Amino acid sequence: MKNRTINFIAIIFIIINFSFNETMLAQSENNKQLNFIIIFTDDQGYADVGSFGAEGFETPNLDAMADEGMRFTSFYVAAPSCTPSRASLLTGAYPLRVGLERVLRPASKTGINKIEQTLPELLQDAGYATACIGKWHLGDVEEFLPTQHGFDEFFGLPYSNDMWPLNPKAKLGQFPPIPLIDGSKAIEFNPDQSQLTTRYTERAVDFIEKNKEKPFFLYLAHSMPHVPLFVSDKFKGKSKQGLYGDVIMEIDWSVGEILNKLKELNLDTNTLVLFTSDNGPWLTYGNHGGSAKPLREGKGTTFDGGQRVPSIMKWSGKIPSGKVCDELVTTMDVLPTFVKLANAKMPKLKIDGNDIQPLIFGEANAKTPTDIFYFYNYNELQAVRSGKWKMHLPHQFKEIIEPGKDGNSGKWRRGYINLSLFDIEKDISESTNLADEYPEIVKRLSKAADDFDAELKQNLRPAGHVK
Repeated sequence: MKNRTINFIAIIFIIINFSFNETMLAQSENNKQLNFIIIFTDDQGYADVGSFGAEGFETPNLDAMADEGMRFTSFYVAAPSCTPSRASLLTGAYPLRVGLERVLRPASKTGINKIEQTLPELLQDAGYATACIGKWHLGDVEEFLPTQHGFDEFFGLPYSNDMWPLNPKAKLGQFPPIPLIDGSKAIEFNPDQSQLTTRYTERAVDFIEKNKEKPFFLYLAHSMPHVPLFVSDKFKGKSKQGLYGDVIMEIDWSVGEILNKLKELNLDTNTLVLFTSDNGPWLTYGNHGGSAKPLREGKGTTFDGGQRVPSIMKWSGKIPSGKVCDELVTTMDVLPTFVKLANAKMPKLKIDGNDIQPLIFGEANAKTPTDIFYFYNYNELQAVRSGKWKMHLPHQFKEIIEPGKDGNSGKWRRGYINLSLFDIEKDISESTNLADEYPEIVKRLSKAADDFDAELKQNLRPAGHVK
């Protein structure tokens, strides 16, 4: 009887110990929940990364990231300018749908609406620590700042770095002193922009270190290489291309600091890192404006040079190494993909992005879930892409006739494109109009454009406003 009692107690002890170990293992696995980092540059062109064809400068850290991860060669932002592009990234919707189709100016009474469930809010609700470091540009009034829309921390500029009194083209009093904000308070005005990339990077590394034991989402939105260009002394004069190349090399250094910190903390196997740009290069500024080659045009246009940007994703052990995805992907796909990977709840309001997990994991025969992508410039639908076909509706655009130099803007004129159809796979530069040869394709895409534009404009959500 005594032996039976001892055996029974031993069994109970084993069960309790097993249960305890299971709980500890579950907690350990919870600590290894997937982290997310988005590195979002400003006005960096399609050809401004080594593995995408950069000339005159090197990007060894981004190239290594591509070797260890996946390059996306048909990755599009939802608009060819700052505010709209960022709005779509964080909401998963076309910028017009959320009322943020135009670039916001300082002290604007408009910003992101509190009804929108942003990516950081959805992840925050799932237990993530969140930080926005760098450029925001979705409203600079306090109720529009990142800390009111899902970010625990914010350190950076509330809008573009050229919207400051030191802009030589600005009229007297056009721009107030630009604040460097920590949380919701300005800690400096007109900061030394040559130190921004370094300061952003140091703050980002500190955030990763501070949150290494719990899941986190880091949104590192560099102010560079938006004109005016600034670079620290450690990279000044380092590239053959000049100041623009120096700036990109410093951004590449920043990427290296982030990736090295993840490896140091053994977080690289449970952290998905996305690198991309908010729109194409500002070609008006010539040698300070980057390159979109071989794409047509750049920032401010709905040609591919304005919205097709370099993109790399890395998640060690999960995303196949050294792979290239040519399928159409957009920044609107980031929210639903990240939310599902985090087992978080999807937003209640309609979004336009799709889950692209089959693509990023390199599943055999995986195809884009986006049947048609719609190119809006402000509130005008100007083009659509479906598979290999891209059709432009008749519209005006800014055509560069004389690029600027060394920070000075060049000359442009009003260009015009008629109804045009391009085979993007064979004609990446959008140069040969095939509309007359494929009338059925034109008819199908025209109807899709009309139907979608009508649906979207009947279901617009307002931006936020303050009195």
